[in-house]
Amino acid sequence: MITDNATIKTWFHHLQDEADAAFLYGILAGKEKNENKKKIYSQLSEVEEKHKRVWIELLKKNNIEVNNLKPSLKARLFAKIASKAGTGFLSKMMLREEGLEVKSYLGLYNSSSSEQTKDIALRLAKDSAEHSGRLTTLLETEGESWHKAESGGLLRNIIYGFNDGLTANFGLIAGIIGADVEHSIVLISGLSGMLADALSMGSSGYLAAVSEKEVYENEKRMEADEIRLMPELETEELSLIYRSKGMDKDSADKLSKEIISNPELALKEKVREELGISESRTSPFKEGMITGVSTAIGAMIPVFPFIFFEGTVAVWISFAISMAAHFIVGAARSAFTGRGIFRSGFDMFAVGIGVAVIGYFIGEMISKMF
Repeated sequence: MITDNATIKTWFHHLQDEADAAFLYGILAGKEKNENKKKIYSQLSEVEEKHKRVWIELLKKNNIEVNNLKPSLKARLFAKIASKAGTGFLSKMMLREEGLEVKSYLGLYNSSSSEQTKDIALRLAKDSAEHSGRLTTLLETEGESWHKAESGGLLRNIIYGFNDGLTANFGLIAGIIGADVEHSIVLISGLSGMLADALSMGSSGYLAAVSEKEVYENEKRMEADEIRLMPELETEELSLIYRSKGMDKDSADKLSKEIISNPELALKEKVREELGISESRTSPFKEGMITGVSTAIGAMIPVFPFIFFEGTVAVWISFAISMAAHFIVGAARSAFTGRGIFRSGFDMFAVGIGVAVIGYFIGEMISKMF
């Protein structure tokens, strides 16, 4: 018999999650007009009800009564939103929740010392993964909802670092000019701003790269657990991937079984084919350095004329080259945003003007106040 409070609390937590899922799938089934989708939501609700009973029976076996089990406040809020906004939002939320359940149950399996809990966690992790797959098909999305990885890339770091340095320091210089201070103060402020922004962005780039590497390793660990604990499901998913690329069913099934039988090869194949993620080839330190240097270069552009010129000449040269740089970096950003080059460049040009005007008037206002 289990008497550990932490374990019992975990059981109640998962019981509430299953009760909420059953309730929300029922809401989806009630509001869905498409008969096929309605049927699937009803089936999912029934399965969640079975999951709920699994936890209730486990609690009863350990002499723990379950009373007044109702949908949580969060579930009732989701249901209310669905009643106003339709099923689209709620169905996507349920896909996310199923993904979180897979993660949670796999974590529970790996961390629990109770064989009762481990058996249930593994069984429900498989069910949640299957539910996620059915929802993914219904919503016409791709991949597994419990996996998430995002990659940046050095070129992106260079462009966004350059953009940040240029815009931030351009605004700072405009503010200093608006305050009508001596030339030396403009120069010192601009150089100080450049250094601070470069260090800030460089450290952020480093930490982002470290986080990305950690995400990659976590995704690999999760996929390895799934291959070890749910080989049948992973074999079927790999077979579907091969079939989607034109392979016939028998060949796809045979190849999938062979690959899954080799855990190391299976992990590489699943990470590449299913998750679409790859380990960064650049070290976090290098990414931080590149981001910091590109930020410094961008931040130096509005400062540069003040090294060689003074007064109005320096101001207008700084404005001209900064605005040109804003347009160019905006056009370069279009490679990532998918927008037209001219439109993206013009948007950044407008941002540059806005930053200059706002910075100038704030600087002028502060100088008059003090």
